Amino acid sequence: MPGGRLSQEDRRLIAAGLTHGLGYAEIARRLERPTSTVSREVTRNGGPGRYRADLAQAATAVRSRRRAPRPIEKPAAVDEYGRDAALLDDFSAQFAALFARSGMPRMASAVLARLYAVDSGSLTAAELVARLRVSPATVSAAVGYLREQALIRRDRDPGSRRDRYVIDESAWYRATLAGARTNERLAATARGGAGALGSATPAGVRLLGMSEYLERVGLDMVRSAERWRAHLAG
Repeated sequence: MPGGRLSQEDRRLIAAGLTHGLGYAEIARRLERPTSTVSREVTRNGGPGRYRADLAQAATAVRSRRRAPRPIEKPAAVDEYGRDAALLDDFSAQFAALFARSGMPRMASAVLARLYAVDSGSLTAAELVARLRVSPATVSAAVGYLREQALIRRDRDPGSRRDRYVIDESAWYRATLAGARTNERLAATARGGAGALGSATPAGVRLLGMSEYLERVGLDMVRSAERWRAHLAG
């Protein structure tokens, strides 16, 4: 068929035409093929003086095998606990939406939700890219935010250079302490602002109130987190 792949018989006719001194255009006319198809075929397989039909056929078969895409492994319909594969996606999406409503960036929410939903509690950057269908740069920004909030940690896969992102039972303890430290810095800045603007002025009074509130709430956060950590350890 014109435009289709060359068959072994086509290649035999090309070889015979070259042997009889026919040009590419004449060979192509007899095969009902474009001249460019014949010229590429001959050039790719040694040129007019070295073209052999059987060798060209074998070389084409090898190239076809190299170009054949590897089969994509499909995830199992259910996992080892009998859970449907779609359940993970559905729960992760709902959980991510709640994180996002609390003010967390959308992709950071998606990464955190996915880490909570997988039994291992950990995924590599490549696995996050594949499962969330986003770019490596997007995942990098999301895990950077979560590490800054102390919600995840980065480990290295044994024997490789791959980064693995992990969530564990201490995640929210670390995040609470990080939030308390932020409150401390805000409280100190507000207190300094009140001193600079005048503690008796309306702005100064407002800043002092903010400072006192954040200091007390920060202390309560730390005490509560420490009690919970002791409970977990016990």
